Amino acid sequence: MTAEAGLHGPATAIAEAMAANPPIATDGRRLRTEASRARIVAAMLELIREGAPAPSAEAVAERAGVGLRTVFRLFNDMDSLYREMHAMMLARLVPIAAEPVVGETWRERLRNLIHRRVRLFEEMMPFQVAADAHRARSPFLNKTHESLVRLQRGMATALLPDEIKADPELVEMMDLVMSFDTWRRLRLDQTLSIEQAETIVARLVEKVVGP
Repeated sequence: MTAEAGLHGPATAIAEAMAANPPIATDGRRLRTEASRARIVAAMLELIREGAPAPSAEAVAERAGVGLRTVFRLFNDMDSLYREMHAMMLARLVPIAAEPVVGETWRERLRNLIHRRVRLFEEMMPFQVAADAHRARSPFLNKTHESLVRLQRGMATALLPDEIKADPELVEMMDLVMSFDTWRRLRLDQTLSIEQAETIVARLVEKVVGP
């Protein structure tokens, strides 16, 4: 499903409106539009989290408490909707990703990273699964997927000692076993619990880097 792009909220709308000095009616209309957009994005995220990877416009409108025409009018370009959903999702993920990796040895730090990655993957999984279903039709989702893959790879290999990083095959193996794709396979296709899946990832990592 890896908060660079912020969601333009009411405060931003007010600042822009004051700078442009529009009529009062325009101020209110812009604020209502921003509020509707935020409700629609939040509704989409809630429905996806509840297990609907592609919520219908009708379901989104009902959950957001807006008219169906409002959904289509504000998000006639799906990439704009994906972009705002991505920004809202990043706001939930960044605090977890920003936690320091702790441990006295590189192996301890790597094990800590695995546990933190589990928390990230569990938080993002419904949204990443939904994003993957639409990625072929969305330049924005394609770009964010590529960024996520690079970020995962960099985090997985940064903690490794030089002798392991010098082996290209070991690096590729680490990239695979600590990837979101591996986690999704363990959790969704093999229907393992979080604890079981984390144990397997940790054991796979040990097989790659040695005990």
